[in-house]
Amino acid sequence: MIIVCPLSDLPKAIREERPAGVITLLGSDLMIQQISTLDAEQHLRLEMDDISEPRRGEVLPDHGHLEQLLSFVAKWDQSAGPLIVHCWAGISRSTASALIAQAHLHPDADEFALASALRDIAPHAKPNRRLIALADDVLGRSGRLKEAAKSVYTATTVYEGVRFKYPLHGNR
Repeated sequence: MIIVCPLSDLPKAIREERPAGVITLLGSDLMIQQISTLDAEQHLRLEMDDISEPRRGEVLPDHGHLEQLLSFVAKWDQSAGPLIVHCWAGISRSTASALIAQAHLHPDADEFALASALRDIAPHAKPNRRLIALADDVLGRSGRLKEAAKSVYTATTVYEGVRFKYPLHGNR
């Protein structure tokens, strides 16, 4: 199970969900400390801003971030507990990372089925386009992951997302 939440819900999510791993995606000005209830290898902290194009003074998600994300997801012990993925609002970087994790864990899964499941569970999701584009390339999805992620974008606009559970593909 992959759980996505905003930073404001993280302490409660950790208490209630008892994750086997946490992925934090925040800019350097907001980066949190290592989570004390997890071993260092169970908490991936990726410093990046929520941008899809270069901006002065901000960190654009890059291949290094993506490789760390994919490596962490591959090492996640699913039998030990869920994976929590969070960013500031739980809308863009975290939903992109959850979709990427699904695509990585299920290389034969249809990208549109993965994206449709995300849209049904989280109508506020707006996956970060840069992260999706990088993953599409690295995972060899030939543009399909990018197109599927576009289908998730809706008119729903919120300041902060809510925690949601994104079952692993095939485990509905």
